[in-house]
Amino acid sequence: MIGNGNESEVGSVEIRRVGAAGYCDYGALLELIVKSFAYMDGVIDPPSSAHRLNLEGLKQKALDEIGLAALVDGRLVGCAFVKPEAGALYVGKLAVAADMQGNGIGYRLLTEAETIARDLGRDMLRLETRIELAGNHRRFAAWGFVKTAENSHPGFTRTTSIEMCKWLA
Repeated sequence: MIGNGNESEVGSVEIRRVGAAGYCDYGALLELIVKSFAYMDGVIDPPSSAHRLNLEGLKQKALDEIGLAALVDGRLVGCAFVKPEAGALYVGKLAVAADMQGNGIGYRLLTEAETIARDLGRDMLRLETRIELAGNHRRFAAWGFVKTAENSHPGFTRTTSIEMCKWLA
């Protein structure tokens, strides 16, 4: 269940782990991430790390982290990669296909991340979002995240990203 009342609009959302025993179409994953992050081009500085991803790097990321693929009727519509940290589960590369945004896919991926965090004994989700992406800040706040820090990328003297956390009950 998506949990926001939109499940009937998109059908059943299946979340599968990325890897040999789960979803393994790395080409489709890479395409989804690159397309989903493309709107940031010319908006954020420095450019998104999504530009540095390639198939081999994505396969390694799936080995180093826990990849999640969201599918509707067998079609890849979203993904996220989560990584255990001390006391938290870091959420990165959260991406939803443009034609599926607003249908609860991101929420469903974060709900799965919460389950993983609890299973791993973590009491918090943590993510970073670029300072320029105010819409993302609002969306994450609506999902229960709060701003916890401002950060700068190496070589920058201004804030380039914010950290947001969601404490799990």
